[in-house]
Amino acid sequence: MSQKASFAQWISGARPRTLPNAIAPVIAGTGAAAWLGAAVWWKALLALTVAVALIIGVNFANDYSDGIRGTDDVRTGPLRLVGSRLASPRAVLSAAVVALSIGALAGLALALVSAPWLVAVGAACIAGAWLYTGGAKPYGYSGFGEVAVFVFFGLVAVLGTQYTQALRVDWVGAALAVGVGALSSAVLVANNLRDIDTDEPAGKITLAVRLGDARTRVLFQLLVALTGAMTLALMRATPWAAIGLIATPLAVRAIAPVRSRRGGAQLIPVLRDTGLTMLVWAAVEAVALAYA
Repeated sequence: MSQKASFAQWISGARPRTLPNAIAPVIAGTGAAAWLGAAVWWKALLALTVAVALIIGVNFANDYSDGIRGTDDVRTGPLRLVGSRLASPRAVLSAAVVALSIGALAGLALALVSAPWLVAVGAACIAGAWLYTGGAKPYGYSGFGEVAVFVFFGLVAVLGTQYTQALRVDWVGAALAVGVGALSSAVLVANNLRDIDTDEPAGKITLAVRLGDARTRVLFQLLVALTGAMTLALMRATPWAAIGLIATPLAVRAIAPVRSRRGGAQLIPVLRDTGLTMLVWAAVEAVALAYA
């Protein structure tokens, strides 16, 4: 019988450390809109509501799907509600549905005041959130999770935020989208690197399982470096974009445990530091573009 999870455990189950993956794209997209002279603060808040609700929804959906499959029965990472028997699968599924519904309603409102065809994009995002670990053939179990994160929390989130405010996108928005998407994917790479030993026996064949430990560590570093390359690209728009390099010490701190071949729980800080790198990079680049 499932125990009753405390409020603090429900908050932990929502995985607050992943919130930078939702917040950073909206900041970056708003900065890209400001670069075009078209930032709209209330649309940015609606986009933020969508992004935060979706990432909480996908986290609970992941908790539910992995929990009922037994993937989380043995793990070294943060708390999982179903796998730890702290909450029933039905309760966690309900939390996922509520969060995704909030995201859907906010996204519908944003689409209706911007471009109605964005409703289809929102539907694709919700489907992607559920099918990551849900359904008969979850793509997260086949090694496509990092690609989906790059697309949804990088390209779609950043360019979608820019488009809803400016009603167009440009190469500056695309560069920001690639930079944010690379770091967002790097967070998942680090997470799956930590879980290689438990995911493979559970039948969760992530990209990290496919690549193996050594090549996954190289991939992580390449993704972080790609964001650095986007900083240099953005300097073509304004020299002030160089302040994005202020995130370098955080990036170096994130990379250090990966380079030194740390494993298990020792990789948990990598997720935090990569998320902080993404948040700081997006924020300073947005400010640079807004005031250039």
